[in-house]
Amino acid sequence: MATPSQFLKFVDDNADRFIKRLGEAVAIPSVSGDGKYRPEVFRMSAWLDGQLQSLGVTTKLVDLGKHVMDDQELPLPPAILGRIGDDPKKKTVLIYGHYDVQPAQKSDGWDTEPFTLVVDEKTGKLIGRGSTDDKGPILGWLNVLEAHKTLGLELPVNLRFCFEGMEENGSEGLDDLIKTEVTKGKESWFDGVDCVCISDNYWLNSRTPCLTYGLRGLVYFKLTISGPARDLHSGVFGRMVHEPMTDLITIMGKLVTPDGTILVPGVEDMVPSAQDDEIAIYEKLDYSVKDVEDAVGAPITLSQDKVSVIMGRMRLPSLSLHGIEGAFYGPGAKTVIPASVSGKFSIRIVPPQTPEAIEPLVKKYVEQEFAKLNSKNKLKIENLHDGRPWLADHRHWNYEAAIRATEAVYKRSPDLTREGGSIPVTLTFAESLGVNVLLLPMGRGDDGAHSTNEKIDRSNFIEGSKLLGTYLYEVGAIKA
Repeated sequence: MATPSQFLKFVDDNADRFIKRLGEAVAIPSVSGDGKYRPEVFRMSAWLDGQLQSLGVTTKLVDLGKHVMDDQELPLPPAILGRIGDDPKKKTVLIYGHYDVQPAQKSDGWDTEPFTLVVDEKTGKLIGRGSTDDKGPILGWLNVLEAHKTLGLELPVNLRFCFEGMEENGSEGLDDLIKTEVTKGKESWFDGVDCVCISDNYWLNSRTPCLTYGLRGLVYFKLTISGPARDLHSGVFGRMVHEPMTDLITIMGKLVTPDGTILVPGVEDMVPSAQDDEIAIYEKLDYSVKDVEDAVGAPITLSQDKVSVIMGRMRLPSLSLHGIEGAFYGPGAKTVIPASVSGKFSIRIVPPQTPEAIEPLVKKYVEQEFAKLNSKNKLKIENLHDGRPWLADHRHWNYEAAIRATEAVYKRSPDLTREGGSIPVTLTFAESLGVNVLLLPMGRGDDGAHSTNEKIDRSNFIEGSKLLGTYLYEVGAIKA
């Protein structure tokens, strides 16, 4: 089933208008991890729901209840379920994406205002929070829908949508929704789904498109140490009391080495060594140490060996320290001893690791190391959220369709990759629906998702929209 040329032309002809719509989405600061932005996440859900309805999609906003974040009870943003097409002769594709974003302030080091989409005409970069993670890809699907609606073209497949507003903060409520929905049989919004497509990851580099068949899981911890009843003056109480910050820094310094080795006993031992055939896959990837250096903007890789660097991202666990709460931050020299401080860190896990196996190891180790300090402060360690790793069969027809679509749009075969990030819902969809899940990225490896100056290239946004549409036609053509 060839992709209609008028669809491809429509995307090209309407590129500027599509970018303008992306600007509207970026302008809504839908930060899910900060309670003060929760109304904006709801505003984003209403905006997206309106866009879908205007393009002929039947939608339902699902109330996911409430949750407690930073000691405050907040309503969870709704999940948006959608459907268009009910032809029993066609395959049904479920599309997932998320409309929430990571926090961003210009003072973090942005060159532009994070929630104003800046179009750099010279470089082709579309700069703004959420441009690549994940508003750009979601709007790519809207572009596909608009082209077909405007041109009067029939979609080659039935489409189902599931968009959420809490992906950047643990996808709370979504697993329960999916599992409940599946039990509804013919009344389920997921009834008849043949495969799932997710565009929430990136090329390995800035040259070669890829398809992703594996993701690391995640266990995210918060370690809190408290002592005095209030903040203290270091000139008065320094070297008189056990200081929470000193204890915290000591403990966090015992979690991971500078070369990335995880010091929590038992964590590294769970992962078997790579065999020769697997190593050969990594050797073939169009990815180099220089690509990593270009992406991070500095020559700071842990190794100069391509395979070991790639394995560090795709098939080995990693532990990263993320930040400290409760400590003095800002200009000047404030001589305070904080009464309570919290350190946040996470472990990206790989098969056969699970959060259930990792969590007790971490808690036992942290408690043992804290006991060695002989401190009179109090320790609390929490698992804030977690998700299991995921692997799919990349020989499935869903991947065959995506490979052909990539070759048609980009004139080259995609790399097949495992990814270092975590999207817990992939495993939930795979297990609950019993179907193949595909990760079909739109953005490049240097987009800077979760970082300052996040961007998506104009070419990736526009050609990526063509890719998503072409993928649907290739799925529609498969007789499996």
